[in-house]
Amino acid sequence: MITKESIDNLKNHLEIVDVVSQSLELKKSGANFKACCPFHGEDTPSFVVSPAKQIYHCFGCGAGGDAIKFVMEYEKLTYPEALEKLASMYNVTLNYDETNSKPKLDLKVLETINQYYQKLFTNNTIAKDYIKSRGISEFSIEKFEIGYAPKSIETINYLKSNFLNLADAKDLGVIDSGQNGLYSRFIERITFPIYGLNSKIVGFGGRTITGHNAKYVNSPQTKLFNKSKLLYGYNLAKENIYKKNRIIVTEGYLDVIMLHQAGFNTAVATLGTALTKDHLPILRRGEPKVIVAYDGDKAGLNAAFKASVMLSQSEFEGGVIIFEEGKDPADMVKDGQIEKLNEIFSNPTPFINYAIDYIISKYETNDPMQKQKALHESNDYLKSLSMLYQDEYKRYIAQKLNIRENLIKVTNDKSRVKFDNSSTKIDIAELCIIKAILEKPSRLDLVLDLIDASMFEYHNNEFQLLLEDINNPSLNSIVLNERLEDYDDKRLENELLILLIKFYSKQLNKVLYEKDIDFRKKANIIRKLKDNVSQLKKGKLVSFDIDLLK
Repeated sequence: MITKESIDNLKNHLEIVDVVSQSLELKKSGANFKACCPFHGEDTPSFVVSPAKQIYHCFGCGAGGDAIKFVMEYEKLTYPEALEKLASMYNVTLNYDETNSKPKLDLKVLETINQYYQKLFTNNTIAKDYIKSRGISEFSIEKFEIGYAPKSIETINYLKSNFLNLADAKDLGVIDSGQNGLYSRFIERITFPIYGLNSKIVGFGGRTITGHNAKYVNSPQTKLFNKSKLLYGYNLAKENIYKKNRIIVTEGYLDVIMLHQAGFNTAVATLGTALTKDHLPILRRGEPKVIVAYDGDKAGLNAAFKASVMLSQSEFEGGVIIFEEGKDPADMVKDGQIEKLNEIFSNPTPFINYAIDYIISKYETNDPMQKQKALHESNDYLKSLSMLYQDEYKRYIAQKLNIRENLIKVTNDKSRVKFDNSSTKIDIAELCIIKAILEKPSRLDLVLDLIDASMFEYHNNEFQLLLEDINNPSLNSIVLNERLEDYDDKRLENELLILLIKFYSKQLNKVLYEKDIDFRKKANIIRKLKDNVSQLKKGKLVSFDIDLLK
């Protein structure tokens, strides 16, 4: 078992916004962050993450907890598995009890193999000649840690001779097993190490130079490597992305390397796959403008269209660059066309324009039937965007199709409004008082001197839960509710006055019409209640013996 001290140490290193943002696209919302909940289907974000409280809560389905709980639920991992995944992400060492201890995955296997591949590259003439023929400098070779994977048996022997755990090497995608035993995942290939968001190596990409069927291969899916959630070169580009407020997404490793070499140091690449929704949280970091730079072949145009639809629907800024005439960014850098590249990257086609142009280009618009189909498809895409974009771009579609603007139907805004049909009554003031205590537990002493749970008309259960366990996860929904104001001490006192006046006034009316109470007792209670209400209206916080009312 993992020791408690290790778990506590790991928790001290965790930052929930960082953890969640690697899986979800978070948007700033006041002091918190929001996203659409991954645990139930929804169109309007109700999933809130609090960096101050280090918790998350969904107001739609009620899911909530800390960073560890999120990884467990999202990745479908057990508690120990989630701890190990987070420990590897944050480079934290976990210690295990001697009994029933589970060996830790040795992540140094990847680092050691990467160093081995780099050393082999420097002595491999064929690999070096190929890389230099592509215009890659010695500095870039070192910066991107370009290596060379030898024959399979040589990698296996290296692992054994250096006493590296073969089971870990298999789990990390370095080797695999087949009918003839163990074999290397990368054989006679130039290697490109791939890093995760925590700047730790998670796998490799490899390019053949000896005619293997697959030109490029990547590490297989592992606990660390998921190509749909990784971008090659991001570890080297991220600081510049934040500074320059721009990220260039290309199709290949060499494009990234050459663009960095030419000064375009915000370039990254997908790993043999198109952009997916899993990439959005990474692209959202720092809110940069996203430039999608793809080849002009059929596959590149289609990938750019899909990316444009996804990014425009998610309201990313940026646009598309298409490289024509069979050239890619790496070729242009090699040919010294730096100024032209600079001009191209400065003038991308906006995502919405590109998507509409792509849709319409599929049809022969001189044919009325084809024009109708183009209108229908482009209109469907337009309806997936915000109302402002719908209004703006219906003119663009009309111009492209040479039709009247009123033929383009946008979404009625009223259809997007959702109503809460819950019959549960809530009282904002009561919830704000509870939130104030949760935010600053030291306030509880003052509150308990004046009120108890019975004084809450709608939320006495929540207040009682607070008294029993102030850290109960069920209270997260109150802490993260952005409709609730954040009270300072003075505002809390004023709200307590109002709550007490409301409660005592109601109790006074109740006692006045109570027939089954002793006259003297009734008179005494009425006098005390009236006195309390009077004092409270003067701004003086006073307590009352609730037992008198029983």
